[in-house]
Amino acid sequence: MRLSSVEVIPYALPFKRPYVTARGALERREMVLLRVRDADGVVGLGEAVPLSLRGGATLTEVVRELEEWAEAQEDEGLSAPARCAVAVARMDLLGRRAADKGGGDEAVPCNATLAAGEPEAVAADAEAWAADGFGTFKLKLGAESAKSLVEQGKSRTRESRDLEMVQAVREALGAEVRIRIDANQAWDLETAKERLGELEPYGIELAEQPVGTLGEMAELAQATSIPLAADESVASLGEAEEAGALGACAYTGVKLSKVGGPEEALAIADVLPAYITSALDGPVGIAAGAQTALRLAETGHPERLHLAHGLATQRLFASTIASVECELRNGMLHLPPGPGLGVEIDEDALQTHRL
Repeated sequence: MRLSSVEVIPYALPFKRPYVTARGALERREMVLLRVRDADGVVGLGEAVPLSLRGGATLTEVVRELEEWAEAQEDEGLSAPARCAVAVARMDLLGRRAADKGGGDEAVPCNATLAAGEPEAVAADAEAWAADGFGTFKLKLGAESAKSLVEQGKSRTRESRDLEMVQAVREALGAEVRIRIDANQAWDLETAKERLGELEPYGIELAEQPVGTLGEMAELAQATSIPLAADESVASLGEAEEAGALGACAYTGVKLSKVGGPEEALAIADVLPAYITSALDGPVGIAAGAQTALRLAETGHPERLHLAHGLATQRLFASTIASVECELRNGMLHLPPGPGLGVEIDEDALQTHRL
């Protein structure tokens, strides 16, 4: 389908407070909105989230790729975030042309996402999410905190603070909630064995990417009772197949911008039990992730379906560019009622946040 017009719009959304992980702290999330129109004037929306902190393409590179794509409309050579934006825009366009309902009363369960911080503050944040109906909580561990600890005159190490965060959330919320952890590759193999050994008594649902490589994950999986999940180390179908062959993980989290779009995500999910996670996406990426999560039931691992998805991150932002988007209610992400993705852009807000 030849498109009549293409817009490539870089923008950024500010966080309510800094988002802290083992990879650093973010004040805002930079993204690219892709808006396409066909000859009949029907609009499709896509979104790219550059993952430069993970060594991927930068915002500038993704914008350039999409601007070049707008001229040729050829997908070859695009980075994963740019491929994702194109794939999602086409999916949305086709859905709107067919007047297919995007979701409406359909919803997917989501986990709360808790950035690293002082244990008391993290527990209070968890209680606020729990009050809104969330039952699964993802804690970011391994973040560098030495400076803040020195400034506060405390002798705790980063590792002890990680353990205290988990303890604080478990004590605040009780035994029934699910706690998963994500170290973003922060630990070496021996540290990971030690940390997970300390965390086993706290009933951890899964540990996401505690170490860097699939080989290390495979060895770690033999040393802990906590199920492991991949993230950074599974960004393609080939890597998913390698992880499965090694026995490196029980699950994998899948970010659409990391793997290149919904179809790539579903192909990975046919190999490894998967849950869909946000790359701190904007409203278009979240809606695409939710639709992909609903399609996991079509793939080959029904045991995945109890897992909450990491798609509640719109709650972390101070603002949005959408007038209509997914809604979080009682721990569930509800899709918009309109055709395609169902997302509608607030043009004034987009201009405010445009880069």
